[in-house]
Amino acid sequence: MPSMRCDILLPKVQHSMSSPPANKGSLSADEIGPAVSEEMQAVPFIDVHTHLFMPSLGKVGLWGIDELVTYHYLEAEIFRFSPITPNQYWALTKREQADLIWRTLFVENEPLSEATRGVVATMAALGLDPSASTLQEARAYFEGRPLDRHIRHVFRLAGISEAVMTNDPLDPAEAPLWEQGAAPDPQFHAALRLDRILNRWREHWEALVAKGYRVERDLGGVTLSEVRRFIADWCRRMNPVYMACSLPDTFAFPEHSVRGRLLAEAVLPLCREHDLPLSLMIGVRYQVNPAIRLAGDGSGKADLRAVEHLCVQHPENRFLISVLSRENQHELCVYARKFSSLLPFGCWWFLNNPSVVEEVTRERIEMLGASFIPQHSDARVLEQVIYKWRNTRRTLAPILSNAYRLLAEDGRPVTRAGIKHGIERMFRTNFEGWLAPRKEHASAVSI
Repeated sequence: MPSMRCDILLPKVQHSMSSPPANKGSLSADEIGPAVSEEMQAVPFIDVHTHLFMPSLGKVGLWGIDELVTYHYLEAEIFRFSPITPNQYWALTKREQADLIWRTLFVENEPLSEATRGVVATMAALGLDPSASTLQEARAYFEGRPLDRHIRHVFRLAGISEAVMTNDPLDPAEAPLWEQGAAPDPQFHAALRLDRILNRWREHWEALVAKGYRVERDLGGVTLSEVRRFIADWCRRMNPVYMACSLPDTFAFPEHSVRGRLLAEAVLPLCREHDLPLSLMIGVRYQVNPAIRLAGDGSGKADLRAVEHLCVQHPENRFLISVLSRENQHELCVYARKFSSLLPFGCWWFLNNPSVVEEVTRERIEMLGASFIPQHSDARVLEQVIYKWRNTRRTLAPILSNAYRLLAEDGRPVTRAGIKHGIERMFRTNFEGWLAPRKEHASAVSI
């Protein structure tokens, strides 16, 4: 099959992967902090991983107050504050669940957790009363909002120019919308999600058969070539910016297993053929408590020698890596220093709390400079990007300010242009450069 790559639609920033600007107009120590905060607000970020959807896929997207309040982070909290059992909770309607969570976590208790404060911040940004005793006003607000206009408004409030979706070709609700020709939107970019194929093949291989692909449960016959054909067909349909999969803490590579063979013989070759990075999010312990459903997953420390083996054995592939365990963060930084094909990104899920984000980001700056992506929202509900990116800016501004102050103390003048360049790099151009073939950027990269 001839080589083919999916066209990248992301707009390029003027200073993409360029050298820092000349030192003109150096800042005093007192000026550095305000300059960092102002540039953090001014630069539009790219949200490199979300579970949001463009308007033409709106049927599978989540938005509005009831979805915000019943987000699975808050569902996990309700069972700590209320005597209701999981079975009783799941028997309620969505609106009844939202009313219960609102009354319990926001009226009867102070919303002190990161997840509950996020709802407060989002409502306040949208002009809604976060101290209201009921959700009536908020529901009326969202019912009167056209989705496409609301998305643009939310993105402006969040300070993001675009977001990468999570798109599963085996999702029974989403896949038909793509097959019917879902209209693209410049604010959204697809990511071809492979969890059902890699992690749950024996539950889903027959879905490929139903679509006309000659695959077998035990990977016999022409299964691997047919899986490659299936992924290639969806690459052409979605035009993804990367392929992706979340993986358990037990993930190993190489491995003579269904997942190991599919990864080595189908996914990695397709990524090379289409010039696409592979995003791996490692460290989930699935369904630690199945009774609370999506809220029931946990985290575990992974053996990151799997990442080492991926980089060594597949040097022509590019990897975006995020790990869920705090204990894996330092090791990931070490591997990023060893392999230029590895780009760490984000503080994911249970790590997305200011105390942990601060620790991880300081460590990455100290070891990697600006050659990483500090954060993504992982938002499942549209309006969550408002508080998630607000929190990121609030948490990271002091960290970056301190890094620039230390640079100035050690003898290198710090300028506003240099600060802007660094912020653009971490929140825009590192990702943009990772999507294009590295050979096109090799002469421009300066790390």
